[in-house]
Amino acid sequence: MSITADDVKAALSKVIDPNTGKDFVSSKSVKNIQVDGGDVALDLELGYPAKSQIASLRALVVNGVKTIPGVGNVSVAVQVKILSHAVQRGLKVMPNVKNIIAVASGKGGVGKSTTAVNLALALAAEGASVGILDADIYGPSQPTMLGINARPESLDGKTMEPLENHGVQVSSIGFMIDPDEPMVWRGPMVTQALQQLLDQTNWRDLDYLIVDMPPGTGDIQLTLSQKVPVTGAVIVTTPQDIALLDARKGLKMFEKVGIPIIGVVENMSTHICSNCGHTEAIFGQGGGEKMCKDFGVDFLGALPLTMAIREQADSGRPTVVADPDGAVSAVYKQIARRVAVKVAEKAKDMTSKFPTIVVKND
Repeated sequence: MSITADDVKAALSKVIDPNTGKDFVSSKSVKNIQVDGGDVALDLELGYPAKSQIASLRALVVNGVKTIPGVGNVSVAVQVKILSHAVQRGLKVMPNVKNIIAVASGKGGVGKSTTAVNLALALAAEGASVGILDADIYGPSQPTMLGINARPESLDGKTMEPLENHGVQVSSIGFMIDPDEPMVWRGPMVTQALQQLLDQTNWRDLDYLIVDMPPGTGDIQLTLSQKVPVTGAVIVTTPQDIALLDARKGLKMFEKVGIPIIGVVENMSTHICSNCGHTEAIFGQGGGEKMCKDFGVDFLGALPLTMAIREQADSGRPTVVADPDGAVSAVYKQIARRVAVKVAEKAKDMTSKFPTIVVKND
């Protein structure tokens, strides 16, 4: 009895992608099935970066196909294809940036910038082309965290080249001012600076642009929601009630302006003693997960409060770069995969498919 492409699909409809929780057939990941006698070849197309997962995913698919009686050699080519996804109504996706992800918090001091930079580095480590926009005009911290002490170049006198370190493109007002100089600017100047940083940086074909937002729900957040094509937002909080109150406000703000919430990250979830390893929930427990249940959004992960995370960020080598195989880096990478999968599941951007209609009077 000869093997058919339908047999292959039937077998793979029972194999679940551990990153998406869906089978490879219903998620439309299986492409170009070719059967030659007992030999099977196919492509596995992923919508999210998964450099560290490719070998295990290929093995899953191969083993799934081998459950078919009479199968010989099985060849699986794994490809990653990251697409642009839908943004707020009335806005168009940027031509050189496929997906913009805002990382926000309701209040300061919850580790939002540290989360943003490690999220960007984790996506890059998984093979994506990633940039980070430091939108915290009053308190830019990405130059320090990424260990960049330089001024951006302009090749045409109108736009500037992003600076780069650890494989991530970066733009920040911090590159253009003295570190000790306060930004004594009113709201309109701040929002104009954000728009210029975004539009006048020559981003080079980014799969993801991570925007490190300032805390709160003010001018910059409003400008971002009205003028910047955002794919989704990640909310960062800590477990204690006072932080969660503000995080809930931030989440509701994004909902009101039509930006989908990708999920919530709980920072400083537990404290791990550097001497004895004892774990203690000094800021409370379960607050982030409860917030997710209340609002029907995804809990992306929890990060511990450790001295190493702070020391690594301060030294210009954040955790994902300083300790790529460590336990905390594994959590950041898992959060990054969950973010990328949630983005991949969103509606695709179809604006480029529509023709431009021009009305002329003859």
